[in-house]
Amino acid sequence: MHKFLKIFLLIIGVLSAVLWYMLPEKDMPVGEAVQSGAMNTMFMITYLLLGIAVVASLVFTLKNLFANPAGLKKTLFVVGGFLLVVVVSYVLASGTDVADDYMAMSDESTVKKIGMGLNVFFILTGIAVVAIVLPGIKKMFSK
Repeated sequence: MHKFLKIFLLIIGVLSAVLWYMLPEKDMPVGEAVQSGAMNTMFMITYLLLGIAVVASLVFTLKNLFANPAGLKKTLFVVGGFLLVVVVSYVLASGTDVADDYMAMSDESTVKKIGMGLNVFFILTGIAVVAIVLPGIKKMFSK
C-alpha cells in the first residue's frame, strides 16, 4: 500500500508540473484562460485530492470513534449540544429584521437562516469565551 501511494503521488506530481507548464500566459484574456484544458485538469486534480483527504479523514475519525465507546458517548453528547444550539438559534431568529429594500433580493426563509447562523456564531463564541475565562478565574480564587 505504501509503495502504491508513493507511485500515485509521484504521478500526480509529474502531471501537475506538466500542467503548470501548460497554463495560459498571464496576458491571455480571462475568458479564454478559464477554458484552458490545463486549468480544468488542475482543478480536477485538486478536487480529487480534496475528496481523498475528506474521505480519509472521515474514515479514520469514524474508525477511532467506534473503537472507543467512551469517546463515542462524549462525541454524541457534543453533537447533541451543538444541535440544541442550532435549534435555539433558529427559534430566536426572526427573519424580518431586514430593510424592505433588501427583502426584494431574498425571502424571509433566507433571512431567518442567516440570522440563525449569526446566532449560532454568537452563542458558540460566548461559550468559548466562558470556557477560556472561567478556569482562569477559578484558578485565581483557589490559591
